Amino acid sequence: MSATVPFTLQGPSALLHGLVDLPDAPGERPAVVICHGFKGFMEWGFFPALAALLAERGYVAVRCNLSGTGMRPGDELVTDPDAFRANTYSRELAELLAVLDATGESIAPGRVDRDRIGLLGHSRGGGDALLAAANPAWRDRLRALVTWAAIADVDRFTPEQKEEWRRSGELPVTNARTGQRLALGAGLLADIEERSLELDLLAAAAARRAPWLLVHGAEDESVPVAEAHRLAEHATGRTELLVVPGASHTFGSRHPFAGPTPQLIQALNATQAWLREHL
Repeated sequence: MSATVPFTLQGPSALLHGLVDLPDAPGERPAVVICHGFKGFMEWGFFPALAALLAERGYVAVRCNLSGTGMRPGDELVTDPDAFRANTYSRELAELLAVLDATGESIAPGRVDRDRIGLLGHSRGGGDALLAAANPAWRDRLRALVTWAAIADVDRFTPEQKEEWRRSGELPVTNARTGQRLALGAGLLADIEERSLELDLLAAAAARRAPWLLVHGAEDESVPVAEAHRLAEHATGRTELLVVPGASHTFGSRHPFAGPTPQLIQALNATQAWLREHL
């Protein structure tokens, strides 16, 4: 039976808290780093089940809360709204790269084959994963990439929202799951506008080299399936797009997790097959 072990990592600008699911098999094993999306966290919904399943299949599964969640392990609400407010795509990318760098070093030392590391991201975390896969530090090292419901564009705001954002210095948002009222800081808007080339997900789709599986729900209410087609159209190298019929943004899953839906099982099966082939 797999074991779940907590870790902390000093990230570029904040301390990161995470969990590693370790397989029974001893020695160095391939690893998969899992990245949550916007308003997500490492213990949300299907993430623990996904990590446990990967560990059962012989992978070291690494997940953490990026600092912009404003949440610590075990939290169900944002407990650090200032951290949430200060979050940017560039910060998320830097933290994800730090986790990749530490996997098999300070994270799960002696348990990871450093030549066999893959990356899986959901929603905005899928965009982060794609940017990491295209980053020069990991472009030639990452062995497999899987994205679930990934965004194709970091700029997801209307002109009216941006006008209000600039005027007030923040953009109010509500967590639909908890009803918690939060705010995005002006740094995120500046990041999107001033680093548009570095955060170009379509360019990253072409630049990345790892074999890439895109999984997307046909009925995704948050990230339209058209975004998956855009990413796939710009991708080079080994790429496969799976559109799951009837699947929502979370493949029918909710938090707390109530077990896998048929749509989630389809995503899990495709993911396992992809990792088995490439990792």
